[in-house]
Order: sequence, then C-alpha cells, then structure tokens
Amino acid sequence: MKKIVIVDDHPIVREGFRKLIDSEEDFNVVGTAETAVEAVELIKSEKPDLAMVDLSLKESSGIELIKDLQVICPDVRVLVVSLHDEEIYAERVLRAGAKGFIMKAEAVDDIITAVRKVAGGEIYLSSKMQSRMLEIMTSGRNAANLNPIDILSDRELEVFQMIGNGVKTRIIAEQLKLSVKTIETYKSHLKIKLQLKDSVELIQRAVEWQMTQNLR
Repeated sequence: MKKIVIVDDHPIVREGFRKLIDSEEDFNVVGTAETAVEAVELIKSEKPDLAMVDLSLKESSGIELIKDLQVICPDVRVLVVSLHDEEIYAERVLRAGAKGFIMKAEAVDDIITAVRKVAGGEIYLSSKMQSRMLEIMTSGRNAANLNPIDILSDRELEVFQMIGNGVKTRIIAEQLKLSVKTIETYKSHLKIKLQLKDSVELIQRAVEWQMTQNLR
C-alpha cells in the first residue's frame, strides 16, 4: 500500500483529496499539512511514498518546498496538484524535482491516474503538456518562441505573482524572508526581462497577468 501525504493551505481541499485518495484500496493518506514547515516535519516522520503538493502555501511556495524535499527527503516523490496554469508551472516544478503536475480542475479519474503513476515511479503530465514540452525540445528554446513569463526565474515569477495580487514590497520581503533591497532588485530584473519602462508598468502587467490566471 502506498502512503500519501497531502500538502495544501485550504482545509476543504485537503479533506476532499483525503477522501478521494483513501477511497482507493492501494492508497493510504498518512497525514495532511497546511504549510511547508508542517509538510517537512510530517514527511520526515511518516516517510510517505508520495506527497501531493499545491504551489500556493502559507509562508512559502510549493516550488521551494519541492527543492527542500530533494535535500531532506529525496526518496519522496512529489506530484503537484494546483490551480496554476500548467503551461507556466509544469516545467518549473519538474526542474525543481517534482515527478508530475496536474491541475485541480481535471477529472477525478485523471487525478487518481496521476497519483498512481507518480507513486509507481513514473512521471505524469497531461497529454497537452507532453506535446508542448516535446515541441520546445524539437524547436529549440530561444527568446523568439518563449512566452515572456517563461524567461523569469522561479523567484522572479513568485515576486511577479505577488505584485499582481497587490502585495506591497515590504510584505513580499517579509513573506519570502528576504530584504526589501533584494525584492527591489528582483523588481528591476522583472522590468528588464519584460521590457517595462517603470514600476507603474510592472504593476499593471502583473495585475493583468494575475487576472488571466484567476480566470482559468
């Protein structure tokens, strides 16, 4: 029987996934966590086969948690289950060390399939994402065929997303445990990479982008 841990900052989602996973005879949910800190402690104690991880967590990001788990608990396989757009995040989570990505909006049977494949040692991506990654590999990754958001680092994207949600620089620094100066540096990088003139354009672009994500 495969042991599963669920990491999500929404209680209703955690309970829903727990019931879904426990309904399968060969799965056993051994615990759930709301934050990255709770997740690390739970995973260290329970040693699950698989961790289902959301990207948006309190006080941290799912990507940072995945990177930490590669060092602390490298044997635990990670499946990201998120509302975030797979075209933007799937490749990022694989680079961080996850073994699969599926969106929460997918059918229940598809989520179970993803859990089963990743827990069984395979990598899971939707057929659409598999095709996109093959296209990137065969056409070559260059600036001409990349979405501008794709060229951002994981941390830059995280800052960009928080700006789009209206979070002030000081709060971003506190939540990411970085200095205000470091956040300002990230904002400068964002303006350069996205070819924006000033902070006003950066905020406008971030808000517009975040709105498109919320509509998905």
